Amino acid sequence: MKLSVEELAKYMDHTMLKAEATEAMIDETIAEARDNNTASVCINPYWVSRVHAGLAGTDIATCTVIGFPLGANTTAVKVFETNEAIDNGADEIDMVINIGELKSNHDDIVEADIKAVADATHAKGKLLKVIIENALLTDDEKRRASELTVKGGADFVKTSTGFSTSGAKVEDVKLMRATVGPDFKIKAAGGIHTLEDAYGMIEAGANRLGVSASVEILKEAKAQA
Repeated sequence: MKLSVEELAKYMDHTMLKAEATEAMIDETIAEARDNNTASVCINPYWVSRVHAGLAGTDIATCTVIGFPLGANTTAVKVFETNEAIDNGADEIDMVINIGELKSNHDDIVEADIKAVADATHAKGKLLKVIIENALLTDDEKRRASELTVKGGADFVKTSTGFSTSGAKVEDVKLMRATVGPDFKIKAAGGIHTLEDAYGMIEAGANRLGVSASVEILKEAKAQA
């Protein structure tokens, strides 16, 4: 598989989710995304307005995270966060499922939580990715979470927050792809640091990559072009 540097950049949600992210760090992330024309900039909700303004005049989406990173907020809070984020300029929402309820086999609660956020997101014409946090799940739970993401009406299922015990793994992306079928979208995130990592995830079935190392990976791709 060989993508152009420009094609590879459009797989990337260029990410800055550190708790210690300063205004200057956010502005640097915006500038890097503009320089490389990534798919989006993904930041915590506080920074949505600044990023949306900083990306004006580009086709780069503003992406934010909801119920992050634990997923244990109430559904009402997730819906409020989603609506506020979109009103502030978010184009894409990455929400974390209620992991404890999934592990308790309360699939109806997990699906309803996803559906409520999906409905709020789609009512405003935006896109929803659902983080299932594979590092904390058995293979059966990964399959169930992926199925519930589809049933809940989301647009993507996403591997990880990047804040748990591990991030994206190729075998998990393959399992998710086998579960959701060929057409539903998958985002791999967490621990993608090299061009080899990026290609591994794409070849396994990922449609989008959550990466803080976008600049380094794209430099590597340019050097090999």
